[in-house]
Amino acid sequence: MDRALRAVAALMLMMVFAVGCNKPIAPSHGDDANEHNGHGYVDMGLPSGILWATCNVGADTPEGFGDYLAWGETAPKDIYDWKSYRYGNFRYDRYELNKYCTDSCYGLDGFVDELVVLESGDDAARACWGGDWRIPTIEEWEELFQNTTGGWMVQNGVKGWLLTATNGNSLFLPAAGYWWGTDFNADLGLYWSCSLQTLYPYRAWGFHFNTDSAHLCGSSDRNRGQMVRAVCCRQ
Repeated sequence: MDRALRAVAALMLMMVFAVGCNKPIAPSHGDDANEHNGHGYVDMGLPSGILWATCNVGADTPEGFGDYLAWGETAPKDIYDWKSYRYGNFRYDRYELNKYCTDSCYGLDGFVDELVVLESGDDAARACWGGDWRIPTIEEWEELFQNTTGGWMVQNGVKGWLLTATNGNSLFLPAAGYWWGTDFNADLGLYWSCSLQTLYPYRAWGFHFNTDSAHLCGSSDRNRGQMVRAVCCRQ
């Protein structure tokens, strides 16, 4: 009798263990686990709960460079200068912004609209990936930077910056360089935020790094072709 009871108990324990090991991970955003709208994300355990994409917009792997994009534009192009820029120009030693301007000195004919964050229609992450994907704010870049450790490294032959969270997850940002006019500058990482540099609205904030260090609050002229790394919110 005892032998029979022990056999039944052992069988029940095996069934419980099997169910626990095969329990599916609850999908996020109604998608497959660790994906939203067909693109992977990583949970860096941040206080905000923001989830970071594993690849740049336009790339299929963490090491892929992806698309070079001017701030507020949603498609790559051949030349990244003020003449080709969607929301402004630079003529006669004067900036002529026609959107996202906080100072009439930089606006076309004194234009000011006080917009300081990209609207969804000008957000390359939202335009290219859809769903809840968007370009992070500078505050979200700061949160990522302050809650991780990071350093320059080479991953699968690609130079970049690796950020590691306290939960053990990591995020690789390739040093894809940037375009300015027709000039390409390599071995640097310049990633856009969706936040305008309000004191000088012809510039926008981003996360910058090189072989020596990371500079969180770097700003760049909006016409430059830089990388976009997207985020989405846990729901």
